[in-house]
Amino acid sequence: MSPLAARWRRRIETSERPAYLLIPDLIAEDMRDERLLARDKLPTLRELAQMLGLNYTTVARAFAEARKRGLIDSRAGTGSFVRGRTPTLPLRNGTGAEMTMNLPPEPADPVLVQRMRDGAAEVMARNDLYGLLRYQDFGGTVEDREAAVHWLRRRLSGMGTDQVLVCPGIHGVLTGLISQLARPGETICVDALVYPGLKAIATQLGVLLHPMALDEDGPDIDAFEHACKTLAPKAVYCNPTLLNPTTATMSVSRREALADVALRYSIPIIEDDAYAMLPRKKAPPVATFAPELTYYITGFSKCLGAGLRSAYVCAPNARQAQRLSGALRAMTVMASPVTSALVTRWVQDGTAESVLDAVRAESLPRYELAVRHLGRHGIAAHPEGFHLWLPLSSAWSAVEFASYLRMRGVGVVASAAFSTDGNPPEAVRVCLGGPMTLQECDRALQLIAETIEHPLHPHATVM
Repeated sequence: MSPLAARWRRRIETSERPAYLLIPDLIAEDMRDERLLARDKLPTLRELAQMLGLNYTTVARAFAEARKRGLIDSRAGTGSFVRGRTPTLPLRNGTGAEMTMNLPPEPADPVLVQRMRDGAAEVMARNDLYGLLRYQDFGGTVEDREAAVHWLRRRLSGMGTDQVLVCPGIHGVLTGLISQLARPGETICVDALVYPGLKAIATQLGVLLHPMALDEDGPDIDAFEHACKTLAPKAVYCNPTLLNPTTATMSVSRREALADVALRYSIPIIEDDAYAMLPRKKAPPVATFAPELTYYITGFSKCLGAGLRSAYVCAPNARQAQRLSGALRAMTVMASPVTSALVTRWVQDGTAESVLDAVRAESLPRYELAVRHLGRHGIAAHPEGFHLWLPLSSAWSAVEFASYLRMRGVGVVASAAFSTDGNPPEAVRVCLGGPMTLQECDRALQLIAETIEHPLHPHATVM
């Protein structure tokens, strides 16, 4: 008999507490005193019953109580294991350790933060305050649109201010565009894994999403062309740079091929380039190859801060910009003049570029931590991005994995949230930005790695 079992037997023989309740107490006590450690294997029910001089049913009830208290995990064919007390990270507003929402990291450079504050103060000091509080025409002032053209010329050339609209966030632009291009019951082609917000928009508007299979270069072009022939889609949506969730970037040849099919079948292209400003090395936008069909969208929530709800959309021409303006005005009235003035100021004086550089610099060490802890598990990530795609082994389902990590204070997003074909891969998206410090990110990634590497221990949902 092991020393542990001998001690338990003495305690059971001298206690008036029912054995099925005392055994979980003894497990918790031994965990606290480190006589039992996380992932230690316990004797089988029959072995422990024999050691303790108890019947099998009593020990089975004791293990069921221990599982209920979160002390052990049991799996058929492998036995029971001590769960242990995994260090947790504090929850923030119920969303976990800021690894569920795709937020850019927040640079702690005090000089940069002060520059941002000074710019914001100057906006309020120099502008007509009541003017910023009045209704304005949709699409931004002339100065706002000129700043938009200046920012967009990093990716596109040859556009005029009459093609560009300043809008209250990319999500609002997508809602307005889809409502304009497709009616309820009509179809839009999308990737098999897509931004969850787009799924919500389509559901709200009654628009059908037709999935296109993905590979490392982007969507399957043959599948897109087949859909064009058989379904007559009203548009195709793409997120070609640092795809949310897989971080894949569409190759130049795939962008050209997508544009070619769209041109041959006259299918409008919605190019959501939310992450395009992050990588220093950039592929040309799809809009470069089909400017007469493409609505090119980018914004500031994924490169400066999620609360900066300001986006730019470049329509194929001035007439299409005006039509889109009408749809967006009906839904959102206008972009906030205060926000637009602040963004314009930061674009004009270089603050936006400086913050973007700082976000890139802050993303790199987080990427390096991710590679250190999770690189051997086949992650997809980009050094200048702030989310990663983590495939899971057969020991986990994505839902179980996400559920277990949430219990430990780390929130990740299971692949089902992104799936449009009903067949999500066993994978999760992990975000590395937001207000989480580098030290918190390190701890969270380490916890994720330990959870993957010891699958017998943490199957919290399996009894």
